[in-house]
Order: sequence, then C-alpha cells, then structure tokens
Amino acid sequence: MTVTRLPENVRARIEAMLEAVDADLRARYPGQGDRAQPIHTVYVPADRASADTPAKWGAAAVELLDAHRAPLAELDTASTLPAVRERLLREPVQDLRIDFEDGYGFRSDEEEDAAATAAGEILARWAAGGEGPAGFGIRVKGLAGLERRRALRTLELVLDAAGGVPAGFVFTVPKLRAAEQVSALVALCEGLERGAGLADATLRFELQIESPQAIVGSDGSVPVAKMIKLAGKRCAGLHFGTYDYTAACGVAATDQALDHPAADHAKAVMQAAAAQTGVWVCDGSTQIVPEVEPEAALREHHRLVTRALRRGYYQGWDMHPGHLITRWMATYAFFRGAIDVAVPRLRAYLARQDAGVVDEPATAEALAATVLRGLRCGARTDEELSTAAPELTLDVLRALAAREPVGDIGVREKR
Repeated sequence: MTVTRLPENVRARIEAMLEAVDADLRARYPGQGDRAQPIHTVYVPADRASADTPAKWGAAAVELLDAHRAPLAELDTASTLPAVRERLLREPVQDLRIDFEDGYGFRSDEEEDAAATAAGEILARWAAGGEGPAGFGIRVKGLAGLERRRALRTLELVLDAAGGVPAGFVFTVPKLRAAEQVSALVALCEGLERGAGLADATLRFELQIESPQAIVGSDGSVPVAKMIKLAGKRCAGLHFGTYDYTAACGVAATDQALDHPAADHAKAVMQAAAAQTGVWVCDGSTQIVPEVEPEAALREHHRLVTRALRRGYYQGWDMHPGHLITRWMATYAFFRGAIDVAVPRLRAYLARQDAGVVDEPATAEALAATVLRGLRCGARTDEELSTAAPELTLDVLRALAAREPVGDIGVREKR
C-alpha cells in the first residue's frame, strides 16, 4: 500500500510560510477591540464653540422635542422618547470636533490663532472635568497647498493651550486624496511627540474620506486601505464627507445626499477596508436641518440614521441640535429591536437549542457584538439584560464577540 506523507523539510517550510502570514494578519486585523464607539460626532465651528456647547445643544434639542412631540411620537415605534429626553438632559453629545475647516472657513492668521488657543482651553477644561463629551478633538484644514501651513499651526496652538494632549483627544484631517499624505501625518505626530516629550503613539487622528481618489486609485488600488496600514495604530476612524465626495463624482447639487449610490459605494469600500482593523467608520452629515420645516427634517434625519444603522454604520455626523433627537431615537429603536432578536438566539446558541435559526460562531459573534453596542449606547441596561438572560453576562458577551470559548453554562473558561 502506498503511503503519502509530506517530507519533513517541506512541512517545516509550509509551517514557516503560514506562520508568517498568520502573524501579519493578526497585526493588521486585530479586531474591533473594547473601545466604545460613539453614536455620533458633533461638528461645531471654532468661532461658535464654548465649554458649555454640549449643554446648550442638549437644551435646544429638548426644547425642539417638546415643541414637536406629536410628530416625533409617530416615529417612536419603540417607545424611546422618555429615554431620549432624559439622555438629552444628561449626556446629549458623546463626541465633538471643534471645526477649523469648512464650518469655520478662512480667517486671518490672527483670528484663527486666537480661536485655536481658545479651543485648546476648552479641551483642557473638558479633560479636567465632567462637563464635556466623552470624546473630543478638532478638525484642522487639509494638507494640500497653502492650507497645510495653517493646519499645522492650528494643531500646535490647540495642543499648547490644552497643556499637551488631553486624554481622548483626536484630530480629524479632511480632503485626503493619496496614501502618502498619511505617511506625512505619521511623521507630523512623531515630530510633535518628540518635541513635547510625549510617549510614542500619544497623538491619534481620523481620516476624512471625501475624494474619489481615496476610494479608487489611478492604478485600480484602494488607497483608503493603504492609508489605514500606513497609519498603524494612530488611525482612530474614517469619516465620510458627503457633499465634497458626491460633488467630486459629478453628482448634481440637488441629488447630493447620504443615500446617493455614489455615497453608498464609498462607504461600503471604507467599511471593507476598516473591517477588523479596530478603525471606526463614521457616516457623513446631512444638510437638511430642522429650521424652516422642522418636522420634515426630523423625519428625514431619522430615516437616514435608521438606514445607516441597518448597513452597519453605527456613528454619523450631527450638525444641528435637532439631529440629536432623531439620532438617539433611531439608535435606541434599532438596538432595542436588535437586542430583542439577539438575546433568544444567543441563549439558544449557548444551550445548543433550536431557536428556529441555525447559528454559527460568526453569527454568535455578530449577535454578541450587537448586544454590547446596544448596552454601551444605553438602548438597554445591564439590569434589563440580566433579568431577561442571566447567563449572558458581559464577560460571556465579550467572549462570544471575540470568539473565545465559554463554559457550558455561559461562564468564560479559565485559560
């Protein structure tokens, strides 16, 4: 009888080749990690930002909610309004960028210098106390041409006034078109860290994708994927720029929108490029704000947020206090519904029972990740979950989301 066996030197060569591949994949795709992604990023022009901006936005949102409670109640199929109103009073804004780019425009150097110093002082105050959002930072001007000098100067002044790099600080860089720009960003961060005596990788940034050249290169490559690789651990997220991107694609102004097919394609590429890297994807903004026709604007924003959530974009820009209402409403409704579906399936998965759906480890991973997101944003509470499914502890959910083993009764195995 013929026995087929690999020669040991060939086996060793294959092992060495594949171990190198495994190591590279682990480094590039470490997974989403335990960072809690905010549901939104609020953009506020630098000349309108103040330490109490989050509280002011929350108060304005509550006033708008109370004034339009009847039409909002029609949207509120998941009974979220009481929780949303409480959230707007307590913690309306999770993440905020003081904007020195399109929302601020071009000013004299003296005026932007003063605004940058004021912004740094605001960030320092937020970092020192509990009155600010959990996440914060600035958006600088772009890296092209004459804007570059101004962008670097503003970043330096903000950090000076903030007394260094506040915990949680991130700066957003707009209008990226080439991966090489990210290499320059990394060099910038390294230089600032050395100059200020900061630890390596203290500075982190977000890449704002609003150019077709960042999605499809002239050679057919995907520059945004290379940008993430070149950024290493410094890239915190990818933010989509709705109107710059669709305008660059030649879409007429009347049709530029978050749900245009060109925007959908760009975000799908961003989502695939960022998958399992730990880099967040943030949906863009809508220019439809609840001013002239508030009820129509609120309905439209609620629709767009719900649509984004269903496509796996769990964070988006908010440009008006009214957007906070429908952002929280849509997010709470989405995750309440998703958790109500996920919990019975996870319980059955742990018990290996038939729940009407045959779930695999990848599905259990997604279900657990969804429950964790819902808990983190406040759609459901830990107490509600423990009452409905006591075996689904946070440790068990994290283990399932990371595809780590759990015990027969839902207790993480000791390893």
